[in-house]
Amino acid sequence: MLSVQEAFHLILQTVKPVTPHQCSLLEAYHCVLAEGTVSDVNVPPFDKALMDGFAVRSADLPTGEATLQIQETIYAGSVPTLPLQAGQTSQIMTGAPLPEGADAVVQIEHCIINEKQQAVQIETSPVTPGKNMLYRSSVLEAGATVLEAGTFLRPQEIGALAETGSPFVSVRRAPSLAILATGDELVPPEQPPQPGQIRNSNEIMLHTQIVQSQANAIPLGIARDERNHLREKILEGLKSDFLLLSGGVSAGTLDLVPSELQAAGVRQVFHKVNLKPGKPLWFGILEEANRTPCYIFGLPGNPVSSMVCFELFVKLAIRQFMGFPTPEAVPVQARLQFEFQSKGNRPMYHPAQVEWKDGEAIVSPLKTLGSADLRSTVNANAVALFPAGNQLYQAGDKVDTFLW
Repeated sequence: MLSVQEAFHLILQTVKPVTPHQCSLLEAYHCVLAEGTVSDVNVPPFDKALMDGFAVRSADLPTGEATLQIQETIYAGSVPTLPLQAGQTSQIMTGAPLPEGADAVVQIEHCIINEKQQAVQIETSPVTPGKNMLYRSSVLEAGATVLEAGTFLRPQEIGALAETGSPFVSVRRAPSLAILATGDELVPPEQPPQPGQIRNSNEIMLHTQIVQSQANAIPLGIARDERNHLREKILEGLKSDFLLLSGGVSAGTLDLVPSELQAAGVRQVFHKVNLKPGKPLWFGILEEANRTPCYIFGLPGNPVSSMVCFELFVKLAIRQFMGFPTPEAVPVQARLQFEFQSKGNRPMYHPAQVEWKDGEAIVSPLKTLGSADLRSTVNANAVALFPAGNQLYQAGDKVDTFLW
């Protein structure tokens, strides 16, 4: 049986970053930048006022008090026409360029304008160079790198690209993930379960986990434990970048998923990983001409197992597909809030709650009845990793946690 690290390695080895494509900035949202960008302008392109007020020479205001002659009014989008000499100022609006000679801005609240004399009386604290302004190219110089390849594009990155002259960028897109829940015992969430039945919670839970991972979910409903129906649903799901199957990969007589995947041309990469919960995890790939591969995960049917396997393995594959430079989750070391007894011959990824106190992560493993107890995870925002073996951990001991 594979270790978790061996499974990680095989996933990273199998899943290839998707081919980049060129798109507009609006289309690039929640994609990963495939090529770095440089600025075609200085940012800001001129000495820039950060608030409404008066552009001044700081040398005229060593005490913060002076009466200065007004030269002109400078609006955002306009260009100053008169340089400042000693004893002179220009009224200026936020975002406008400072006139030659000015090296500070005094905000309008500290100014009394005498329109008849075309003068302003300033009463403020001593003015120093750079006050309430940005110098030309102080944020970024023309030709400097704006974003590196591998950057995930959020609204602020999209804005930075627009500001620096990259209206079109090369990106790797988010994948589509089809979700197929399997089992005769399942009914839709809106339907009251009959004797022997349970609601299909895994599909909607996986759907939201996919959305939370910035990818695209395609729910396929429920496949019954009957080969023809299962085969039809699997073939539909294999049209997506990923196919997530919930259930049908354990050792039961009706666990038909692995054989039907093989019949569809899917190559198994691994089956079963040495962890708890999630041991039955299955992973494979379908490679066909003239299309990107489809990556298939067979997730255990128990909901906590399914949730943990998504967070550990599927999310890793999504990030690898999108071209993140470091797709692996980084553990956070946290101190145990109270003692915890770990048992079993497999590493355990236990639902937990992580909080920060005085800058340090504190973890509280949650009480649970096992991999079918989804209710116990409601307060979880992480899993705590406890290595295989029986051990009593003391309060204050450090353990690795993985945040959700």
